[in-house]
Amino acid sequence: MTDLLFDLPPPLVLPVVGQMRGFPVGRVFCVGRNYAAHAAEMGSEVDREAPFYFTKSATHAVASGQTVPYPPGTEDYHHEMELVVALRGPLFRTKAADLGAAILGYGCGLDMTRRDLQAVSKSKRRPWDTGKDVEGAAVLGPLTAVPSTEQIGDRAITLTVNDTLRQSAILSDMVHSVPEILADLSRLYHLRPGDVVMTGTPAGVGPVQPGDRLHGQIDGLQDVTMVVGPAP
Repeated sequence: MTDLLFDLPPPLVLPVVGQMRGFPVGRVFCVGRNYAAHAAEMGSEVDREAPFYFTKSATHAVASGQTVPYPPGTEDYHHEMELVVALRGPLFRTKAADLGAAILGYGCGLDMTRRDLQAVSKSKRRPWDTGKDVEGAAVLGPLTAVPSTEQIGDRAITLTVNDTLRQSAILSDMVHSVPEILADLSRLYHLRPGDVVMTGTPAGVGPVQPGDRLHGQIDGLQDVTMVVGPAP
């Protein structure tokens, strides 16, 4: 066996409420424009026929509760509060009715976005990578084991910045439900344990500045928090 030239960082491990073992994060899939009101505030329309996706690097994911530096290359860094689905089993070409065994549970997450760079990419019909996939741009809270898509229901999802309410909706406002998303995504990928899916954000996204305190909540789940640190 050839020795490695260098070591890579270990995976982010999220705590699971009531369990001694943690959840190692593998891939991070994200759903775009999954709340109609958010799509409208971005000047877009939702595609109700099927979800669409982008990804974030797992090495760019960080745990809740940290101070995350304001990233380089942007003057318009935005918050996006989201429901996160965590998988403990494989899925491939799976029907929506057969997903339960593969779902570990759910958590709160922040899909942080360099909005100005995303806007440039959109205007030039380019991928969103520089706007979406940046160090610290996926902030993931502890997971709660809820191995059923039927137990999410009409839970409230909110985000405050410096104790001021910015985002407020219910999960049933999602255009594409968790079962629909996972069934569709499993047609495109061999989903596997460790994958997480960020399911889209409600309306009310907006800019943050160094020193801001973000606090996201979904009824029945552990909160996600972060502080925006100074730019490096």
